[in-house]
Amino acid sequence: MVTSSWDAKQMKTKIWVGAILLLFVLYLVVALSSAMQFIMADEPLAKAIGVAALVIPLLGVWILIREVLFGTRTQKMASILASEGLLPEDNLPRTPAGRIIKASADEDFVQYKEEVEANPESWKSWHRLALAYDASGDRRRARDAMRTAIGFYLASAKAAA
Repeated sequence: MVTSSWDAKQMKTKIWVGAILLLFVLYLVVALSSAMQFIMADEPLAKAIGVAALVIPLLGVWILIREVLFGTRTQKMASILASEGLLPEDNLPRTPAGRIIKASADEDFVQYKEEVEANPESWKSWHRLALAYDASGDRRRARDAMRTAIGFYLASAKAAA
């Protein structure tokens, strides 16, 4: 069940993401302005520097779009799971500092791994597995599992349309 502290945490996250996006837009404006000044210069080396200076912000935009889509899709899937009562409860024991105790997360992980093995094309199973990986502290596998969940979610949404 989603609690009010979870809602507050989500709001803080959204504020931070908004602030970072605002700073990134400011960076893009300055970087693109500088790149255009180099490109409009007469020297060929300056033009080359200007073109190279365009690549970095464009790469940043691509990364930003990819990450924002990842976050919004993950949040949408979590909302669906929560509305269906399928989102795992956050009831694992924690240290006094608030970190999940790894041994209990590893024990809990087994059920989600078995669920994916039984339903390998279910985005819901993959989403819960990603949360279990995250609770166990394996961020890389958590993101990989969430990408798999997103792929199945998008495929199911496309099939339903």
